[in-house]
Amino acid sequence: MGQLHLQDEELASTRPGLRLRLLLQHHVPSDLEGTEQRLQQFQDLRKGPPLSPWDFEQLLLTGLSCVYRLHKAMEAEERGRWAQVFALLAQETLWDLCKGFCPEGQPPSLGPWASILDPFP
Repeated sequence: MGQLHLQDEELASTRPGLRLRLLLQHHVPSDLEGTEQRLQQFQDLRKGPPLSPWDFEQLLLTGLSCVYRLHKAMEAEERGRWAQVFALLAQETLWDLCKGFCPEGQPPSLGPWASILDPFP
């Protein structure tokens, strides 16, 4: 599906823009299979301590990449898979943010978004 591009040329030329581009190119999976593997890695860390700042940044950037790729996907099936992976990454983000605050074993709620997680409503 190719590389992610910052459409704002001024932002892309700044240090933060260059850093974002490098992070997206070198630390975020570029295809659906790689993104699903990264999601599994985050899910495997769910029962441990909160993610490190680096891992949490990777979680958020992977979600950002999903939204971009969802937008670029041509086929409905591919868009559906990207949407499902994005919703699961959002769920993992909530799990991590809730560590130490939410009731033990009770998942944080995505509300209406939860329907995306069920492929056969």
